[in-house]
Formats: sequence, C-alpha cells, structure tokens
Amino acid sequence: MAVDDLWYLKKRGLDGERRKSARYGRGKRWRVRYTDDEGRDRAALFAKLADAERYDANTRADVSRGVYVDPAAGKVTVADYFADWRKLQLHVDSTAIKTEWAWRVHLAPTPLGRMAIAQARRSHVQAWVLDRSKMLEPSSLHPLYAYVAGMFKAAVMDRVIGFSPCQGIKLPDLVVAKRYIPTSDQVHDLADGFSPIDRPHAQGRHYRAQVYVAAGCGLRQGEIWGLELEHVDFLRRKIHVVQQLKTVAGRKPFLAPPKTQTSVRDLDLADITAEEIAAHLQRFPVKEVEVDDLTDPRRPRRRLAKLIFLNAVGRPIHRGSFSKPWGRAVAKAGLPEDYTMHALRHYFATLLINAGASVTTVQLALGHANPTITLNRYLGLWPESNEQVRTLVDSALRRPVSTLKQIRA
Repeated sequence: MAVDDLWYLKKRGLDGERRKSARYGRGKRWRVRYTDDEGRDRAALFAKLADAERYDANTRADVSRGVYVDPAAGKVTVADYFADWRKLQLHVDSTAIKTEWAWRVHLAPTPLGRMAIAQARRSHVQAWVLDRSKMLEPSSLHPLYAYVAGMFKAAVMDRVIGFSPCQGIKLPDLVVAKRYIPTSDQVHDLADGFSPIDRPHAQGRHYRAQVYVAAGCGLRQGEIWGLELEHVDFLRRKIHVVQQLKTVAGRKPFLAPPKTQTSVRDLDLADITAEEIAAHLQRFPVKEVEVDDLTDPRRPRRRLAKLIFLNAVGRPIHRGSFSKPWGRAVAKAGLPEDYTMHALRHYFATLLINAGASVTTVQLALGHANPTITLNRYLGLWPESNEQVRTLVDSALRRPVSTLKQIRA
C-alpha cells in the first residue's frame, strides 16, 4: 500500500526541486493505493494527507485481519440487496412468497429500501419499524422484521457492511391470542355442521371426516389433504403421515414433504376416526387425480394420486375453496368466527396431556421439530401442581408409622 501525492511528480527536476504535475491544484491531492482481500487493486482519494495516512493504516490492518469491507459494495440499495439475498435462501414456497411480499410491498417503496445499505443506521430501521407498525399487526410485523434483520446479518457476513443496524430495535409487543380448545361435544357439532349424521347428503359432506382426523390424530390441515388411500391402515389401525398437500398463491395445490423431519410419523387410528374415514370412502370412493409431486425436490414429477379428501368437484382441496364451507360449519356449531382447523390439533394435544402423556410423546404425535416447541405451546396444560410435588416428596421421605411412634416415644 502507498500514499501518493498527485499534485507533484515523483521524479524531481535537475535542480532537485519537486515538479508540479498536470493535476496540480485540481481535485483531491492524496491517493491511497492498496490491494483488497480478493487481490484486486484499489484506490481512494483524499484532500488531506492525515486522512489518507489514516485510511492507509486502517485498510492495511483490515485486509490483514480479514475484516475489510469494500466501500463500493455498500452503495447498493437496501431493497436491491434484499432482492438478491432472498433468491439465495433455501425457503419453502410459502416463505419465498412472504419474502417477495416483504420486498415488494414493505421495503422497496420505503426510504429505508431506497437507501444505500452502507448508510443504514439503527435510527433508520427503527423509523421503518414505526412506519410499518401503523399498517401491520404485530404478528405480521415481527416476521417481516426478521427477514430484514436476516438480510443485514448476511450483508455483514459478506463484508458488504461493517455492522448491522438491527441492534436494539424495539418492536411492538405480540398479543398472545387466547387458544380456544373445543370440548368433545363441540367437535361433534363442528362435524355435524358440515354434514349431520341424519343428512349424509348435505352440502359440505366432503369435509366431515376431516374433523375427526384432525381431532383424533392431530394432523395439520395440509397433512390431512395430502392423505392417500395407502396411508390409512384400517387393519392395524394406523395412519401414516409422509406428505402434505400445499396450497400457495399463483399455482395449483401440489404434494410436498411434511413440515419437518419429525412430521413423518405413524399414528394410532382411533375407532371413531377409522369409522368416519370408512364412511367417507363409502360415500366418495377414491378417484385418482393428477397432481404435481414435489415430495422429492430433486425429482419433481406429475402423477396420479389417490387422495382421500377432495373438494366438491373432485379436485385437490385449496384453502380458498375450503374457507366458505368451513365458515358455515363453524357458525352452525356456535364456535368463534376466527376458529381454525388448527384448534382441533390443540384438542388432540390436550387429550394426550390429560391422559398423562409425556412431552416427548406429545411432540412425536404432533410432529413438532423438537420438544421445546411442544413445551412452549402447551406447558400450562401439564398438571404440575404443588399438590403433586408434595405427594411425590411424601411418598419418598415419609417413614413407616411404626418408626415414627418409636421416635416420638
């Protein structure tokens, strides 16, 4: 590295005096030449010698320590860097759609999005959070901010910027919604809301058995819709979860791997659930439908699938077409308007917990990625009262009555 004086030539005159260059008196006088961490020749201009020497020393140290940040790289806008960042993420389809929405709606049109990424400071990010909080609920703003913070973290790791401005950012508090867990009677009422037992041909009859699969096996909505005939073993009373039917905007429903690795599981099939599935198959015999199969991302294919649950016109179920019959059934059952099928999964979890199932048992039955998720969602439901603690201690430490009499004597 070197600091050059651009106003004077390096070679002196015959009289030993320094000779002025053609640039004398024009532009910045001092130039720092250096080689960056990728072996490229770089240069920076300064008006004062002290600034040039300081930059030269600092840059030499940064390159040597492997923490050099290219000033030119930081000129890209936040929105442009986010657009490139999200294309490199291993996001599932639903998350990819959300990050595209985050970029297009909530970042690109904003002052933060138009700003050079090297200029972004904590105050800019906080102002952006405040602005977005005026139009988004906390439950939507938190994941949106997580995408932006992840992008800035990646920029630091790529040495595009020296630090992340997402430090000490205050987000609005999340409002923890009350989890509504139905009673057994309400589960039956919900099923009857689709198709009462005495009216097997009522509108919505295609969806009735799904209520008992969700409440009796704890399957996620996509896992239910992705069930094929071979996945239900009536003889051994087992149901095999190996895939899900995903519905994302802009494309037809398709088969995909379950949400997590632990979501691939075998579950016991209760008699009432088996009976409802059998009745459903009797009313609606399985017909093969053509669907994209992405269960193996390396070998996508289109195949005929024997899906157990289809919509009223015999096609794979889409959330949009399912929402109306679900809403009618919820209203008929007298359940809250925002009641979702996921509440039936909570019902299944509470059944296991109240029966004395361990955290691991509930985790594996629900297909959670780890026990921590299960504990965070259902910790308050496990019976761990002080009375139980006292009983355990008494049973371990209490001496026989005969021994106590001897001591007291």
